[in-house]
Amino acid sequence: MASAAGAGRILAPPVEQLRHLAAQLRLLLPGVRVGEARETTEEFNPEVFWRRLNEAAVKVSGEATTLTTVFSRLPVPSPQETQRICEQVHVAIKAVIAVYYSLPKDEGITLRKLVRSAAVDIVDGMAQLLEVLLLPPAQSPENSDLISCNSVWVACEQVPKIPKDNKAAALLMLTKSVDFVKDAHEEIEQAVEECDPYCGLLNDSDGDNSDSHNAENSVLGFPSNQDSYWSEEDQELIIPCLALVRASKASLKKIRILVAENGKKDQVAQLDDIVDICDEISPSVDDLVLSIYPPVCHLTVRINSAKLVSVLVKALEITKASHVTPQPEDSWIPLLISSVDHCMNRIKELTQRVTQS
Repeated sequence: MASAAGAGRILAPPVEQLRHLAAQLRLLLPGVRVGEARETTEEFNPEVFWRRLNEAAVKVSGEATTLTTVFSRLPVPSPQETQRICEQVHVAIKAVIAVYYSLPKDEGITLRKLVRSAAVDIVDGMAQLLEVLLLPPAQSPENSDLISCNSVWVACEQVPKIPKDNKAAALLMLTKSVDFVKDAHEEIEQAVEECDPYCGLLNDSDGDNSDSHNAENSVLGFPSNQDSYWSEEDQELIIPCLALVRASKASLKKIRILVAENGKKDQVAQLDDIVDICDEISPSVDDLVLSIYPPVCHLTVRINSAKLVSVLVKALEITKASHVTPQPEDSWIPLLISSVDHCMNRIKELTQRVTQS
């Protein structure tokens, strides 16, 4: 009877079914981003969890390939065949989400964030694939390249690479933070090395032609001379700022080493606390680095420096109080905090001198 009722139902055209499925997947994303672990009386089994997650990702990848292959050629599938494919895609996506929800908080917030990010990427990647297939004409030759380049396959391939415990997840996140700060440090050091203190002086000697020369430079895409180089006061301020960035990089490296050597897998809360505060260092470094590019606002530099110092000191204190830092190994922390405070005092002195003049 149910089959007869289904057979008599008028199905939407294939394109409309794809559009509806894409919209359904988009509606799932907010819930995944804030989803909590499902409570259960069953004891968590890591081996079962990772096997289920890998299998779910493989299933999604296969459904994405089927979807792409079928809708990248003529004739377009019938409404009935489209319905079957869309249902399989939806079931596969829901399975990935369900596995993510089965990961308890007790396994670590850092680990859950990585699994959540993977689940979000898979759902979002599938929605993107559906939206690309909807672009007219859906059977264009370019669509045959989707199998090798679309993000849903990339997201599914990343699942087996996710760290399997919270300590490994913490190390991965700390490594990323180190790399981000290292890149920012190298970028600003290169900019300082390439700085030409005489940049723009020729404009001052052009006399009556200076305005026209500046206008010409503007047309050519060159900044005006007052915005393209550091003054002597700026260059003096850069020195303690660079010292803060170096201290940030050194601190993150040391914290990562301590977690690698002394971190315990069962101390998930302390590892999460370390990662959470260290995650704030890289954005704070970026804010400081961006603020010392010309034209420099000394007040902004002072504010961003204070923010970085606050985050950095808090990260060092949390690390010192945790199990990853045995007492014989914590002597470097007060010295580094003292060095950071010295840099901040120097920045205050220099910025006050400029703002008061």
